[in-house]
Amino acid sequence: MKIKVLFTFLGCTLLFFGCVEENVLPKPKAMLRLEYQRPVADSIQTDYFIFEVNKAARVDKKNSRSIVVEYPEMKAAIFLSYRGVNNDLNKLMRDAHKLSGEHAAKADGIQQRVFENAENKVYGAFYEVSGDAASQAQFFVTDSLNHFVTGALYFKTKPNYDSIYPAAKYLQNDMGRIMESLRWKDKD
Repeated sequence: MKIKVLFTFLGCTLLFFGCVEENVLPKPKAMLRLEYQRPVADSIQTDYFIFEVNKAARVDKKNSRSIVVEYPEMKAAIFLSYRGVNNDLNKLMRDAHKLSGEHAAKADGIQQRVFENAENKVYGAFYEVSGDAASQAQFFVTDSLNHFVTGALYFKTKPNYDSIYPAAKYLQNDMGRIMESLRWKDKD
């Protein structure tokens, strides 16, 4: 009889504590807040053009036509390539549009902004890519006659847009600075 009372008591105790409701509150949505230094510009010269770049970046001139602007702390790089137009502007522009289009399969969206600096004869477009694409931004600029420069941003990690978003936005601003500050050097 004592055992039956003990089991009944334990059963009621477990039933009582098992049915007590606990107020469960969902966690608020939050994003990792990353703080980056305010960019300070440094002027870079190549054989064909001059531009400003963030001093926090490391510039590696592969040759007179290829430059890598590296951001080691962000594990990212902006790849710049120069080509002469040589009466083939349409092909160069098609290739630049195609490069950004190749990311459309993985991207959630691609926003194009036209760029024009008539005073310095710099015209082009900037492509901002959202989603898990390999490149988060590309651009091209040209003077329409002699010079053509492309730029592409890549992270040295598997693309996860939510994780790289703050760095991508920071570097897209740096790419905008490169475009806006670019000046052609015409050889005599």
